[in-house]
Amino acid sequence: MTLIINNLQNKISLSPELLSLLEEINQRVLGEEGVSPQGEVSLCFVDNEYMQELNSKYRNRNEPTDVLSFPQQEEDSTFLPEGAEILLGDIIISLDRAVEQAEEEGHSLNREVAFLFVHGLLHLLGYDHEGPGEYEKMWEKKKNLLEGLDL
Repeated sequence: MTLIINNLQNKISLSPELLSLLEEINQRVLGEEGVSPQGEVSLCFVDNEYMQELNSKYRNRNEPTDVLSFPQQEEDSTFLPEGAEILLGDIIISLDRAVEQAEEEGHSLNREVAFLFVHGLLHLLGYDHEGPGEYEKMWEKKKNLLEGLDL
C-alpha cells in the first residue's frame, strides 16, 4: 500500500525519522487489517487555519481539529477487479495541533503524529468512535497498534 505524503504547511519540519515511521505504520496497520498491498493512502499535513476551513466545511465545526479522515471506499464496495488499485482515502493532520498536543501530553511530536495517523487510518478502515462500545473498540485497537510499534 503506497503512502503519499503532502506537506501544505511551512512552519514545522518533517524529519526523515517521522516519514520513515509513517511508512512503517502504514504497512503494519494495513497488513494487520488484511488490506491489499495494491493501492494508496494519502496523508496531508496542514496548519490550524487550513484545518479550521476543512472542519467548518465538512463537519460544520468552525474550529481546527487534529485529524480528519475522508474514506474513498463505499461501505458496500466489495467488488473490485483483480489487480485494481484501492484508493483507501485521505488523512489530514494539523501539525500545529500535533505540536500543541505533544507538549500537553509530554511526548514527542513523532509519537503524536503517529497516534493521529493510526487514528485516521482506522477511520479509513471503517472504525468509528460514535456508537455504543465503538470508542472502546477503536481505542483498544489503536493502543495495541501503537504498543506494537513501541510507541
